[in-house]
Amino acid sequence: MSDNPHQMKRLKTGAFERRLSLAKAGFIASTRFAAGAAGSMFASPEERDEKRRRMMAEQAQYLVRELGKLKGSVVKIGQMMALYGEHFLPEEITRALHQLNDDTTALAWASLEPVVRAQLGDKRFNELEIDPEPLGAASLAQVHRAKRKADGCELVLKIQYPGVAQAIDSDLNLVTQMLRLTKAVPQTREFEEWLDEVRMMMHREVNYPQEAETTRLFYSYLRNDERFIVPRIFPEYCTDTVLCMSFERGVAINSPIVLQLPQERRNRIAEAALDICCREVFEWGEIQTDPNFGNYLVRLAEKEGDPDRIVLLDFGAVRDFPDDLLELARKLSRAAFYKDRAAMQATMQGFPFFANMPQSVQDSLTELFFLAIEPFSDLKDAPPEALTSDGHYDWAKGKLHARVATFAAKSAATRHFAVPPKEVMFISRKFMGAYTFMTVIGAQIYARALLEPYLKRATP
Repeated sequence: MSDNPHQMKRLKTGAFERRLSLAKAGFIASTRFAAGAAGSMFASPEERDEKRRRMMAEQAQYLVRELGKLKGSVVKIGQMMALYGEHFLPEEITRALHQLNDDTTALAWASLEPVVRAQLGDKRFNELEIDPEPLGAASLAQVHRAKRKADGCELVLKIQYPGVAQAIDSDLNLVTQMLRLTKAVPQTREFEEWLDEVRMMMHREVNYPQEAETTRLFYSYLRNDERFIVPRIFPEYCTDTVLCMSFERGVAINSPIVLQLPQERRNRIAEAALDICCREVFEWGEIQTDPNFGNYLVRLAEKEGDPDRIVLLDFGAVRDFPDDLLELARKLSRAAFYKDRAAMQATMQGFPFFANMPQSVQDSLTELFFLAIEPFSDLKDAPPEALTSDGHYDWAKGKLHARVATFAAKSAATRHFAVPPKEVMFISRKFMGAYTFMTVIGAQIYARALLEPYLKRATP
């Protein structure tokens, strides 16, 4: 049994103690912010704005430190707000929220063991030999390796922390209230809808029966594609708070061993990663919305001629999108790919979020979509440094993810730009994650031939 002194005995999941901690933090932050605002009443507008930004940054850092102490769903909520709130939260808030670390101190096995035993029952529990030292610990769960005694089958148990599912609603309400006290969030219907989406996604993250089903779905999609590995689910060891799957070996995407592979091998890994993004949007309608690199591993080929394979992990953030949103994404992609401004404008007019914008803002967004499709285009507008001597696109030198983010931030700065539809944010975040993947791995691929077949099958 583990007696690691750095492991926690329990999490703060009690509603009262979490509410007290968050309420105290929100009150202190709002009081400091109000005091700072009062102290700059007679300053020039420029000085007031600078002081407001400085105070916002200071209080955001304070709030993030307090959130980080509580762990559990609070950390995940903060991370989601950082990822999907960049369009409408102050930069100072999102910058601070990005510092929330999902790697947390593990819960001691002595505290988890009785929970797992109660979930599985004595018979199933005793069939397994579970390593008390976790493979990893995050904000909502931790992962332990296990072995089935009967045949030595290597497994992984994803064990949800006690009480985190029950704390999600109160945690989200308290975090939102805390941010509102600092006047950091918009008071709009769109923001409320976005909060509802975050709430739904959080509940999906802790819905292990649904995650098991989604994992099986992706397994069925990719079982005959040698480029990918999806873990197998072992339902006899799964419960509402325990998810059991096959242990799959691999190394991190951004590990030195992957980054030092020959260019051609890295290109094949990159092409596979882009291809699965296309299949999610254009074929399946089931999209992994969490771009975290921790959701992927690479199993390196053991002999020449075999492919390196991407191991897909953690399907808790996969969500299905309504047909109208998928059709919007497909039509916008097609118009951008062929640089068809008329088709782009017609697509925007058919969707309320875009249709209500002035023409100048629609034109700006058209340019943004054209930029985002750059590696798949004819490359005529790509920066010279992004082109290799043999006509490929160098994702690292192109710095596309940074250029798209900068352009998008300028577009969002207009007073006509409201909170985007939640689905649009998730899809855009999906592709920004894919672009970052390409950049980190140093891909040099011209991806036009990869995307074009999907677009030809899409509705014109």
